[in-house]
Amino acid sequence: MSRLFQRSQIAFVHDVTMAAVSLPAALYLRVGDGVVFYNPQNILFSASVFTVIAAVSFWFFGLYRGIWRYASLNDLTRIAKAVTVAVGVLFLVLFLTARLDWLPRSTPIIQWFLLMALLGGSRLIYRITKDKTSAREMLRQGTHRLPVLLIGAGDEAEAFIRETRRSANTPFDVVGIVSLTDSRVGRNMHGVDVLATVDRLEEILGKLANSKRGLPRRLVLTGDALRHEDITKWVEIADQRGITLARLPKLNDLREGLADPLQIRSVAIEDLLGRPQARLDRDKVRQMIAGHRVLVTGAGGSIGSELVRQIAAYGPESLTLLDAGEYNLYAIDMEMAEKYPDLPRESILGDVRDRTRIDQVFAKQKPEIVFHAAAYKHVPLVEHNPNEGILTNTLGTRNVAEACRAAGVGTMVLISTDKAVNPANVMGASKRLAECYCQALETLPADQRGPTRFVTVRFGNVLGSTGSVVPLFRRQLEAGGPLTVTHEGITRYFMTIAEAVELVLQAAELGKHGVTDGGKIFVLDMGRPVKIIDLARQMILLSGLRPGKDIDIKVTGLRPGEKLYEELFHDGEPPEPTETDGVMLAAPRVVDYALIKQVFDELGESAARRDTHKTLELMGRLVPEFQPPEIGVKSFFADSDPGKLDQAVSGQ
Repeated sequence: MSRLFQRSQIAFVHDVTMAAVSLPAALYLRVGDGVVFYNPQNILFSASVFTVIAAVSFWFFGLYRGIWRYASLNDLTRIAKAVTVAVGVLFLVLFLTARLDWLPRSTPIIQWFLLMALLGGSRLIYRITKDKTSAREMLRQGTHRLPVLLIGAGDEAEAFIRETRRSANTPFDVVGIVSLTDSRVGRNMHGVDVLATVDRLEEILGKLANSKRGLPRRLVLTGDALRHEDITKWVEIADQRGITLARLPKLNDLREGLADPLQIRSVAIEDLLGRPQARLDRDKVRQMIAGHRVLVTGAGGSIGSELVRQIAAYGPESLTLLDAGEYNLYAIDMEMAEKYPDLPRESILGDVRDRTRIDQVFAKQKPEIVFHAAAYKHVPLVEHNPNEGILTNTLGTRNVAEACRAAGVGTMVLISTDKAVNPANVMGASKRLAECYCQALETLPADQRGPTRFVTVRFGNVLGSTGSVVPLFRRQLEAGGPLTVTHEGITRYFMTIAEAVELVLQAAELGKHGVTDGGKIFVLDMGRPVKIIDLARQMILLSGLRPGKDIDIKVTGLRPGEKLYEELFHDGEPPEPTETDGVMLAAPRVVDYALIKQVFDELGESAARRDTHKTLELMGRLVPEFQPPEIGVKSFFADSDPGKLDQAVSGQ
């Protein structure tokens, strides 16, 4: 017999005993010494009946699934429900059998309060006793605790402090809390004072350093502090004081049992974005995907694989993974096999450049929703290989879009980039051309476009994606440095991969309702741009090292096609809000479909011949902002008469 079962039996016997004595005790509290005048048989019968009723009620409401050592408000709620049912049933039984002639009407009410005190009080006393025993054990062992200061006075902070008070083995001692708002300043949480608001963090650290307890060894971020806009400032403060910065698990992880309240984690670079969480309507996304056939191109890439993960969780009828890279496709396919073994899926090797292959895939899989994430994204590589960039990013998009149109796909979602705005490089221009093609299709009359809605979603860099700066910095850190930055002033927009994909799915759901009529595109709110040199410094600090001392930062100069800063909107694209936080609409210029089709045919021929000069010239015609320095290219519209220009372009 397990010790847990033995303890449950002891607790059950205790509670039933308390139930047995509760009725006579309640009657005594009601009538005092007058209880001697009551018929003992009535009291004994009623107490016996109540004991049986209470035993059933206590077991039914799961009073013995909890552990007295961790008795909480939830346990008290279960006790209240069980006692209420037991007393109510007894009242009904006595009324039906004896009309309650012999029992004062207030006795059941007194009994309810008394039994609640007997059951709840015993658990509280047990917990207090165990907590004091743990504290004495900690003192006896001479356990040394690491002093920490919490940033944030929410539920995560409360759970952490409660656990540090409960456990004799915890390595942490909370010396204070700084709050994100002034509403809790001066209050107390399990014996720990809320000292001030976070804008006085340096002052509080100075006071603690001069106190008996000394300077905290760690600053621990909790709850909303992880999304606060000043988080990078706290990194600097921690570095100046020689303090380690850490964070607690998220409240959802605690509630779902995915984390230990006492577990302190390192702050990841993703935590430093300081952007509030967007409110998402996952029910609508589930309705869009559940029971439908979905295809993802570039399924093995950073964005594509995260799309696959999130889409699979919504229960599609089938999921098709298309990628030209064998290993990447194998990796995501194996992951799906392990996590969603019952999900019908097909992993297909294929290149979006190959229109025949794409048509075959569409004919066989009959997708209803297509997410087009396949693309070359590395700016210097595409700059040196412009024809390959055009063949994949631009003409590959045309192949997928026309296959969607021919197959009657419901929604096609093009994943675009902020580099498509005022593009200074081939990669950005190739993605702008892809946007133009999908916009042109979206503006066609319904009888020509067919049932397909062409949705374009534009966003900036995602942390940790293939070829991005964060993995590069991590490799350089592991090698001992230096971290290389191309320019001191270079800035970029950043977003986590998971957040970007969630917003892409939200935008896709909006797009299926015709929000993109007229060729509008979705742009994700990326927050504030981040200086790359600041990102490098923060990554060094978070790894416990010091910039310029332990690890150097080296400025190497801008690479071919690289801009100092990226833009999410063209000057002629004023953003419009949507019903989804974090998703906006832009209305860039739209090229007439017949015109763009003609130029794309020429692009296809020049890129296939690897005629770089002609390819760049044609790109410059359709994207006037893109002007390769070595080629003087006139805008496509420079030789156009006014009538043709009006036909070709709408918007700015």
